[in-house]
Amino acid sequence: MNRSENVLTVAAIWMVALFYFTPQTKAQAVAADSLSGSRPNIVFVLTDDQGMGDLSCMGSEVVKTPHIDRLYHKSTRLADYHVSPTCAPTRSALMSGRPPFKVGVTHTIFQRERMALDVHTLPQALKSAGYATGLFGKWHLGDEVPYLPQSRGFDEVLMHGAGGIGQVRLGDFPPNSENVYFDNVLLHNDTVVKTKGYCTNVFFQAALNWTKEKHQAGIPFFTYISLNAPHAPLVAPKSYYQRFVQLGYDKKSANRFGMIENIDDNVGLLLQKLEHWQALDNTLVIFMTDNGATHLSGKFKGEKVRHFNFGMKGGKNSPNEGGTHVPAFFFWKGKLHEGLDIEELTAHIDIFPTLVELAGAKLPEEMQALDGRSLLPLFKSEKVDWADRELFVHCGRWNAGKRDRGKYKKCAVRSERWRLVNHSELYDIATDPGETHNVASANPDVVAKMQGSFDKWWESAKPLMVNEGLPTLSQEEQPFAIRYEKQLKEKGIPEWKPAGNFELKMSE
Repeated sequence: MNRSENVLTVAAIWMVALFYFTPQTKAQAVAADSLSGSRPNIVFVLTDDQGMGDLSCMGSEVVKTPHIDRLYHKSTRLADYHVSPTCAPTRSALMSGRPPFKVGVTHTIFQRERMALDVHTLPQALKSAGYATGLFGKWHLGDEVPYLPQSRGFDEVLMHGAGGIGQVRLGDFPPNSENVYFDNVLLHNDTVVKTKGYCTNVFFQAALNWTKEKHQAGIPFFTYISLNAPHAPLVAPKSYYQRFVQLGYDKKSANRFGMIENIDDNVGLLLQKLEHWQALDNTLVIFMTDNGATHLSGKFKGEKVRHFNFGMKGGKNSPNEGGTHVPAFFFWKGKLHEGLDIEELTAHIDIFPTLVELAGAKLPEEMQALDGRSLLPLFKSEKVDWADRELFVHCGRWNAGKRDRGKYKKCAVRSERWRLVNHSELYDIATDPGETHNVASANPDVVAKMQGSFDKWWESAKPLMVNEGLPTLSQEEQPFAIRYEKQLKEKGIPEWKPAGNFELKMSE
């Protein structure tokens, strides 16, 4: 087989998947009761636009991710875990425990990425249990002051604006269009600052400094490392992308692969430091991605190739399996099973109730309803009764004023066995994970049931889409552009200086 192309049949890929996802056992059992209220530190790494096929532990033969692979082998893994098809929607579900449309997030831009202000957020909940909370990287749930993470429960923040660094027209800081992903202007708490170095390294460095401080003070922490990589524009340090150029890949593919390997090195640094600080015994480390992969094709030695996608159909912004099925690893040394796969259907809306139960957090009597389920029962060794469920998927992104016309476009309903796509195509995921055969005509009862469920869900979500009809802001009207120009005029932009240096050593 040509290593560069990763060309496998769907059947062969899923045989590989079975190899990697064979459930393992662990000597010690885990009781859900012992986890509830155990108050571990939580380090949550969320990458952007990275799919199931972007890790060597998941079958990629191009990218090398030894540190995440090691995390994978030590973790309890959610083998059928689903998110939303795009960035802000997934992030809103993690922060709220609700499907994104029910907290107002129906797009990634045009102010429709703003999470409703009546949401009681995950960091707010964790603070009730005494946690310090820090966000490093991408927020993407609103850049006006009331919507910022500093206003939604995070104590420490180092973030870019909009959905990506350099998206100046959509809300990022104006200077970031000049030197994308290096030496960026970011918001540190309430001050606009100039950083030095590659963005992913900067976010990990900031997270490590803050985490060490909280660990040494004996304060439980929630460290949310929410990356913008490997989101486009595809830019990696030279020391990371040059290997792929030398192999024969086009520049975009080479940079994207390099971005992923840089993330892997930073995850390795993170795990090394947590171990050195003797923090792993009481720290839950979570790794997952926010939606399916992008840049699924490219060129190798001048010829078009399809990049490895775990045998799934579709990627980011797709209602198919490749848009929502992503990796999710949970590592807690001595507490969670190592090398164990959980095969039940799980989703991003489950993270909020899971972490709240772990932390023993107190929720207010009046807050949003939680649509997710705590995962703690699944973390036990014995089989648990996990009822089948329906997850609702919609890519949103309809044109202004055209919501109802987009109801059945790029949508899906997923149960443990079935996936109904665009209200008409039905796939038996259990036997056809690559969605190659539409079996709707042979299963009319299943189609009718899932159609009815989707219609009911859509009507329940419509009144909660609070950002519909908002005006489109010009570049000059964006909150971070206004903030930048005001501070530049009044006191300038200071250099951000971390408390310590954990940055990766590399050439750029």
